[in-house]
Amino acid sequence: MISLLLLIFLVELGAHLVNTIGASTINDMLWNLYLALPTETSRQETEKKKLQKDFLTIRRDLNATSSQDQFAKWAKLRRQHDKLMEQLEQMKTSHDTSKAKFDSYVNILRWLATTGLKFILPFWYAKQPMFWLPHGWFPYYAEWILSFPRAPLGSVSIASWQTACTGVVMLLSDTIAAFLGLALGAKIAQKQPAKPAAEKGPTPKSQEARNKKDS
Repeated sequence: MISLLLLIFLVELGAHLVNTIGASTINDMLWNLYLALPTETSRQETEKKKLQKDFLTIRRDLNATSSQDQFAKWAKLRRQHDKLMEQLEQMKTSHDTSKAKFDSYVNILRWLATTGLKFILPFWYAKQPMFWLPHGWFPYYAEWILSFPRAPLGSVSIASWQTACTGVVMLLSDTIAAFLGLALGAKIAQKQPAKPAAEKGPTPKSQEARNKKDS
């Protein structure tokens, strides 16, 4: 079973990743993964893409057909065009409904796995020490702060450990972002060509005459 220390760290890391990447981006990634599974929704999505392809083909043929010179052909294409458009609108409505329901489920699970656990775990394990401090190494007020709110004196409470994990995650995130920024800046600098040195033009005659006079 995963230790409580590691669980708290993973919850803080997951919450930071969600805030950094963005909830909508994560929802879209999970939706694309869900569509890759053999489900009814994925089958409808495949059928929708096929209808869109047929619709574009008929629309192109309809625009290339004259309604006056080829009225029979134009009317047939028009009926097919309108029928496919109606089917696509119905499928789009169904797709949007499925996507909205999927997003709501994902939002609930994400909240429970991040924000929910950040509140539930400290409340449930408020009296349990994460680990004990070496005896006599810290003054009384430091031991009291680290054990706040309800952990035994001389131990580190889950709230203190949660705060420490948040700080470590933020520090690691800023460090990685700084290294990536430096690496990207160096790569861009290498791609930029060096500016050629300015060539000296011919010496004006007036300057040559002044040089001879001075010599």
